[in-house]
Formats: sequence, C-alpha cells, structure tokens
Amino acid sequence: MKKIKMTTPLVEMDGDEMTRVLWRLIKDELILPFVELKTEYYDLGLLNRNETRDQVTIDAAVATQKYGVAVKCATITPNRQRMEEYPQLTEMWNSPNGTIRALLDGTVFRAPILIDAIKPAVKNWKKPITIARHAYGDVYRGIDFKTDEPGETTMTFRGLSGKKQRFSVQKTDGPAIWQGAHNKEASIRSFARACFQYAVATRQDLWFSTKDTIAKVYDGFFKTIFEEVFQEYKDKFAALGLEYFYTLIDDAIARVIRSEGGYIWACKNYDGDVMSDMVSTAFGSLAMMTSVLASPDGKFEYEAAHGTVTRHYYKYMKGEETSTNPVATIFAWSGGLRKRGELDALDDLIKFADALEQACLDCLNAGIMTKDLASLVEPGIQARGVSSRDFLAEIRARLELSLNCCHAISSALAMRL
Repeated sequence: MKKIKMTTPLVEMDGDEMTRVLWRLIKDELILPFVELKTEYYDLGLLNRNETRDQVTIDAAVATQKYGVAVKCATITPNRQRMEEYPQLTEMWNSPNGTIRALLDGTVFRAPILIDAIKPAVKNWKKPITIARHAYGDVYRGIDFKTDEPGETTMTFRGLSGKKQRFSVQKTDGPAIWQGAHNKEASIRSFARACFQYAVATRQDLWFSTKDTIAKVYDGFFKTIFEEVFQEYKDKFAALGLEYFYTLIDDAIARVIRSEGGYIWACKNYDGDVMSDMVSTAFGSLAMMTSVLASPDGKFEYEAAHGTVTRHYYKYMKGEETSTNPVATIFAWSGGLRKRGELDALDDLIKFADALEQACLDCLNAGIMTKDLASLVEPGIQARGVSSRDFLAEIRARLELSLNCCHAISSALAMRL
C-alpha cells in the first residue's frame, strides 16, 4: 500500500536520554514505513538547549503557534544533580514544558491509557480520570532564595500608574528560605475556559479544587474566576446533563478515591503535576498516560508526559537491552497525527493514528508488554515481559496486518463500484 501523505508539517520536538532513543525507534518502526512524514524539527535535548541558551524552546513554541500541532518527547529539567551529570551546562535551564505552556497559554489534559489486563490499584475506578492542569505560573514561574541571618522579607508591587503596595512576608530570627509566586488573571480565565470547553467536548463532569481556606486571596481568586466563567457554560452543562462543582483539594482527593472515575479534575499547576502522577500510577504506570496541551486559540501539543528514564539510558549506553515502556510516546505521535489529520481533513491519517493505538492496545491485552507492566497484570493472565525493541516489533506486526486488511477491503469495494 502507498504511504499516507501529509499536507502540513507537525512540529517535532526531540528530547533526552531513553525517551530520545525510543523516539527514533518509534519513528523508524511505526511511522516512517507508513506515512510520508512532514515535520519541522527542533532538538530540545538538554545540551542543545544549553548551546542555544534555550532559544530553541522558544522557537519550537512559535512554530507550534504557526502550524497548530506539535509532538514532544520527554525532556530533562536540570537540578543540581543534573548539573554534575552534564558539566557542560552553563545554568539550570527552566522546564521546556513550562516555557512552551506559558507561550501558548495552554492547559494540559492528561488521562490514563486503560487495558483489560491491568486493573487500577483503586478497585472501584472503572473509567479514566482526566487531570486538567493549569499550565502557567505558581512555583514554575516563581523565585526562591535563601537568607543567612535574622531579618525581614517584604514584597512590593509598583503599578504603571505609580501606585505602590508593600507587604511584609515574614520576620525571622535566623537563616530561612523564601519563595514568591504569582499568576495572571488572563491565564486563569483561559484555564477555566479550556476546562469547561473540554468538559463539553468530551461530555464529562468537571471538578475543580484548590486550598482557598489557607490561600484565601490566591486560591480564592481561582475559585471566583471559575465560578464567573461557568456562567458562560451553565446552559450547555445543563443541556448535556453535566455537573460542575468546586471543593477543597483534600476533599477532592477523598472523593476521587471513592469514585468510579469518568470526569475531569481541574487543578492548579503544581497540584496537577502531582495528581497526574498519582492517577497514572494508580491506574498502572506513569508511562501509560496521554498528555495534550490545548491553547485557547486551538493549538495543540501532544507529549510523552513523564520522565526520561535515566537508569535505562545508562544501561543502553553500556550496550545492554532495556525494557522501557514506550506507550505514552507512541500515543503522543498518534495524538498529533490524528489532530493533524482532523485539521487538514486527511481521513487516511486519522485512520492510521487509530490503527496505531489499537495495535498497541491489542499487543498489551495479548500479554506482550514491557517488564514494568508485566508484573501488574491480573491473576490468571499470561504476560511476557519483552525488550522495547521486541515490543515495538510486535506492535508493527499488528499494525501492518490491520492496515493491509483495511487496504484489501477498500480495494475490493472500489472494484465492486
């Protein structure tokens, strides 16, 4: 069968360590044999970000604004340990995800990938729980520092009008650490609107949680804006039989654990980071979670959400075979290709993305999976833990069979007509 043609490029953002290795393998095994892939490539690997002083990340975000769809590999956000591992680094660069989210003004939606062979650790969970994570501000755009003597820290706001406001943060009697964070009303409104739009589009209830009993002004402002924006969607929610409600995050966690799933849980930036890890792990694995950044003006970035798997990368560098789970990275590619197909009216590309995901799921449900999942299968199900390369080969075999069957059916129908 002929390769599927594309008309508009995807923005392709390469990443780091083991997921970078898997990125190339997935392209070579599962995409390039079937699709005439058109991408605009950006290397977001840590060393190239360092060499370009992170300009490459900004360029990738601008390209996403231009073309509308991007796919991103997992990347490293360096800490002090990483500075020792990569002595070439000139500074601890910011999270590329945070930079891209800020430039696109997007909201991240993350949902677990469910398979029959693995049941959630929370026994009453039956449906996916989608985490909607605010993608701007808070600690990710904050400042933190350490002081070594008694004293006082203050915060000062100077308005363009000349108005000046000064607040005492705290007085200390010895060494201390400090943190300042902010958010913007426009970004919070975009976040709220994206959550309500996504709830309507996917026909799911929406929960929102913060800790406004403690952060009365900061978190209280989030709560107020969500209530205001909800008024725009109230009739649509009622017509679809959907529910929106706000609750404290500690109550939300209790509700989540008791629920059967099947809703969107909207969280502030850090809360969403942590809760998406919790949800994905409880459903099976961090590597079994989709992630898409959606902007208010209809731009999309699909990514492998969690981790560069450093331990496996060092084994790979020694020439050892690894069993690293590539599922989330595969679904990043399929999600990006499907959205590109939808925007460009390319039905064959949409069908290919569907077939790729189904081949992956068929492989997993047949008990062929990477070793991280093999230990999680239900009793009585035979599972075979294989290497990443063998896993991708098994997926390719199923994908080829599926595509060939579809091609044969289409040819037969064409001959009849």
